[in-house]
This record gives sequence, structure tokens and C-alpha cells, in this order.
Amino acid sequence: MSEDENKNKNNEQHRLRKELPDEVAPEAADGADQADGADDAETPAAETKKPSLTGRQRLAKGLWPPRVSRAQLIVAVLLFVLGLGLAIQVRSNSDSSALRGARQEDLVRILDELDDRTQRLGDEKQRLEGQRTELENSSDQAEEARKQTVERERQLGILAGTVAAQGPGITLTITDKKGAVQADMLLDAIQELRAAGAEAIQVNDVRVVADTYLTDASGGKVSVDGHKIGEPFVFKVIGKPQDLEPALNIPGGVVQTLEKEQATVTVTQAQKIVVDALRPAKRPDYAQSSSQ
Repeated sequence: MSEDENKNKNNEQHRLRKELPDEVAPEAADGADQADGADDAETPAAETKKPSLTGRQRLAKGLWPPRVSRAQLIVAVLLFVLGLGLAIQVRSNSDSSALRGARQEDLVRILDELDDRTQRLGDEKQRLEGQRTELENSSDQAEEARKQTVERERQLGILAGTVAAQGPGITLTITDKKGAVQADMLLDAIQELRAAGAEAIQVNDVRVVADTYLTDASGGKVSVDGHKIGEPFVFKVIGKPQDLEPALNIPGGVVQTLEKEQATVTVTQAQKIVVDALRPAKRPDYAQSSSQ
């Protein structure tokens, strides 16, 4: 081979080496492969060491801390208000269901009683306002105050049963030959009379006051505040007769209940009823005037 051919061959080989990509050093390639293998080996090991969560733990992790958006908060408040309104509506419907089932005459009586109570409260308000005006305008305020104190004491004495009273009202007489009338029936009569505006009540010879109690006694009798009374049971009641008598004669009321027990009931109106049974003044054990 000539010298020119050798030079051409060397140039050709040199050109080919320039076009080929640089080769990676064997040691560097081996190190990279080992590093990749180590990472691949460490990754499964790390994953196997990480403890797995139970379903309850995942649920707790998802719910806490709570992530409440503004829209969710507004919806929750609206739902709460809606539920509260529904509860109030249901309660109102249940309260008025008893009146829906009442008969027309019962509803009329209830309305009349409400009107009467409203009228009594209005009269009491006017009376108190009149007393205040008299005290403010009176030249002798001390004397006027003394008069009003005496009048107030008399009124409280009637309510407490320490003084006698008279006025319009009714007499309720219950005759019970079979001894079927019990204490709770007489108590119902007292409660109805009080609700109708009774201001003073006397049963036989016993004055009925705020703390009066009734119990059944032997021999078909009833004990009123520890005093045994028997038939006929006579109620002397001071109040507006036009309110007291209808309160006893309502359907299913006092009169009908007593007549079912075969007792005889009579109600008589009068313009003058005298309630003269008295009770001794009782000093309270615990209650004191707030002005002391």
C-alpha cells in the first residue's frame, strides 16, 4: 500500500469518529446503573415501611379539620331556620287542635269568659290609675293614702277570708244521697267558679281561700281544710251571676259530671249573697315584703 493510500484511510477513520456520538465511559455508566438500582431498591423499602391507614382513620383524616365554605355555612343556617319554623308551626297546630274540636257553644262561652276577664283587668287598671291621680292631686296626700290603705286592706281581707263579704252571686246546692260525690268533683267546681271571676267562696261553713285543700273522708263526707262536711254541699259564691252560672253548666262540666253520679244540682242567682265564714289571719313562715 502506498503512502497516499494510508493517509486517505486515516483521514476516513478520523472523519467517522467525529460523526459518531461520544461514548459514555464504562465506569460512569456502571455507576449510574448502580445508583438507579439503589433508588429502585430503596423506594419499595420506604413504601413498605409506611403504615397503612384504616378506613376509620382515613374518614377522620378527611373530616378533620373541617373545611367549610361560605356557601355551605349559609345553607346550614338556612336549614336551621327552616327546621325551627317547622317546629314552631307544628306546636301551634297542636295547641289549636283542641279548640278546633270544640263545639260552637263552647267556643262562644270561652270567648265570653275571655272578654269578661279582659274587662275586669281593664276596670282594675282604671281603678289603680284613679287612685294614683287622687294621690297626686290631693291636698292632703297623707289622709288620702290612709283611706286607700284601709280600702286595700279590706279587699285583701276578703281574698284572705279574714273579713266577711256580701254582693251579687249564686248559690250552688249539691244533694248526694248515695255518697258518690268526691273531693275532686267539689274541687273542680271551685276551680270553675274561680276561673269565672268568683271573688269570695264559702262551702257550708268553711271559707275557701288560695291555700284551701279538699280530701275524701269516711261516711261519704269531704274534708275541707281539715273540716268534715257532708251533703248537701252548699256553695255561696260572690261574683257576676251571668258569668258564674254558665261556667257550671258547660257541656261536660261540673253540673253534668255530678248528675252522672246521680247527684241533684241546683244553681240560684241572687243580688245579695253573704259570705260570713271567716279564717284566722295566717302569718307566712318564709315570705316577707320586698319593701322591708
